[in-house]
Amino acid sequence: MEAARAVRFLLVVCGCLALPPWAQPVCPERCDCQHPQHLLCTNRGLRAVPKTSSLPSPQDVLTYSLGGNFITNITAFDFHRLGQLRRLDLQYNQIRSLHPKTFEKLSRLEELYLGNNLLQALAPGTLAPLRKLRILYANGNEIGRLSRGSFEGLESLVKLRLDGNALGALPDAVFAPLGNLLYLHLESNRIRFLGKNAFAQLGKLRFLNLSANELQPSLRHAATFAPLRALSTLILSANSLQHLGPRVFQHLPRLGLLSLRGNQLTDLAPEAFWGLEALRELRLEGNRLSQLPVALLEPLRSLEALDLSGNELSALHPAVFGHLGRLRELSLRDNALSALSGDIFAASPALYRLDLDGNGWTCDCRLRGLKRWMGDWHSQGRLLTVFVQCRHPPALRGKYLDYLDDQQLQNGSCADPSPSVSPTHDGERRPLPTATRGEMAPPAGGLAEAPPPPPPQPLGGARFRLLFDRFGQQPKFHRFVYLPERSDSATLRELRGDTPYLVCVEGVLGGRVCPVAPRDHCAGLVTLPEPGSRGGVDYQLLTLALLAVNALLVLLALAAWASRWLRRKLRARRKGGAPVHVRHMYSTRRPLRSMGTGVSADFSGFQSHRPRTTVCALSEADLIEFPCDRFMDSGGSGGAGSLRREDHLLQRFAD
Repeated sequence: MEAARAVRFLLVVCGCLALPPWAQPVCPERCDCQHPQHLLCTNRGLRAVPKTSSLPSPQDVLTYSLGGNFITNITAFDFHRLGQLRRLDLQYNQIRSLHPKTFEKLSRLEELYLGNNLLQALAPGTLAPLRKLRILYANGNEIGRLSRGSFEGLESLVKLRLDGNALGALPDAVFAPLGNLLYLHLESNRIRFLGKNAFAQLGKLRFLNLSANELQPSLRHAATFAPLRALSTLILSANSLQHLGPRVFQHLPRLGLLSLRGNQLTDLAPEAFWGLEALRELRLEGNRLSQLPVALLEPLRSLEALDLSGNELSALHPAVFGHLGRLRELSLRDNALSALSGDIFAASPALYRLDLDGNGWTCDCRLRGLKRWMGDWHSQGRLLTVFVQCRHPPALRGKYLDYLDDQQLQNGSCADPSPSVSPTHDGERRPLPTATRGEMAPPAGGLAEAPPPPPPQPLGGARFRLLFDRFGQQPKFHRFVYLPERSDSATLRELRGDTPYLVCVEGVLGGRVCPVAPRDHCAGLVTLPEPGSRGGVDYQLLTLALLAVNALLVLLALAAWASRWLRRKLRARRKGGAPVHVRHMYSTRRPLRSMGTGVSADFSGFQSHRPRTTVCALSEADLIEFPCDRFMDSGGSGGAGSLRREDHLLQRFAD
């Protein structure tokens, strides 16, 4: 009895046995119950919230999805039986209003999605019962105002999305109940003014997005962001800002990303970024800046990425980047620059990505120092490709700076350029030696000759370069060597011994890189081992050792198989006699005939009223082999009678 119950339980669990109708959960119409805890009613054309009275235990439902329907209103009784609900999705409906008691019974709700509806306000007290709510999406609605009671009771809220609404102002202390808020999205509204106390009590906020609003032309009050001491990301892009006052961000000591792109900034106070010692990324692209104060970037000692593209910069002071020792990426693309000092980037030893394209460069002696600095850093593999295409004079229009020699840069009237400098490891500056084009810095490993590239024919600014990259190493190790116009070979010296590399030839035409051959056709090479090196890995010996081990494993497997085969043969011989095939005992030339007893040779249709074991149909494919003693056994009680019965059976299968 107990065994039968256990088998029945296993069948029910595996789904092999259907539950009776009274035991099956009954889902609301047009909905799916994947599990008693998950109620899915997404994209079902619903115009009202389905009734959950048919559910046997609605208190077990944890997630309820109603997105993508045509629901217009939420009543006080739609969710009153779902006391254990954790996640409620009402996105992409046509909800215009929420009853004040809609969420009265949902004290355990953690996620509420109201985005992309037609809500015009969040009435005070409506969300108050949601004491454990952590995520609230109210984006993409028509909310035009917020009151102090809109977020009352939401002490546990971590993320709030209000983007894509019609907010015109933020009242003082409107977010005060949200003491644990970390992420706040207010982009794509109509916010014009930020009150001094708009972000009061948000001391834990890390992310604030105010982009695509209509902020006032000038940000001058540092008190606006003063409560946000933990803020790490501030996005103010795509507004109408024209001016930043001094020290407006001074109360943001942890800010790591500041985006001001797409505004109308024409003037920045010299102390605009004062206090941002932790800032790592500053985006100022797409403004109207014509100059940068010399002391503007001085406080940003941790800055790693700076984007100044798409402005109207016509000149830069040689010391404007003098304090950016950690700068790695700098974009000055699409400005009005015509010349740069040779040592303007020398104080940034980490700089490896520099974009100077899209400017009106005048290739004369004023660019001689910049050309020398670029050549030195390219030869050391410290800088990615930099395109400086000449626009003036007309004779050099369209040519690239690093393909011009000093004689071509003698035009113009300027003082002798000072040699480019580079900071040493101890922080001092020293002149960089002028490297031969196509050679790397003094080696730390062996030498390797790169394959000769095809003879370049520089027409209209065409040029060639070598790219070499070592396999399987982190961080990435892209290195470029620019070839002279007349060069048949290049020596790569910054290679480590016993390390495989990939060497490719690339062409640069019109400011774009086009590989001469796909990466599959690039030359792979292994550098020579360092002289006197000990303990290095010999990859050839390692490969041979692995092949020997694999061959040994294959031999062992073959030996094991052969021993098993021999044991089976010996065991069969000990039993005596070879197996007899039943198929040899009758002819297969004619089909089996029915016997006179009326019993067909096909046993599949045989029926008996006596208890017996199941008799299966025999076919020629089902015949097996077995020893002769199964037929010739004369022992037991059968004796000669059993032999006669077997003879009779053999006669029935004979022709």
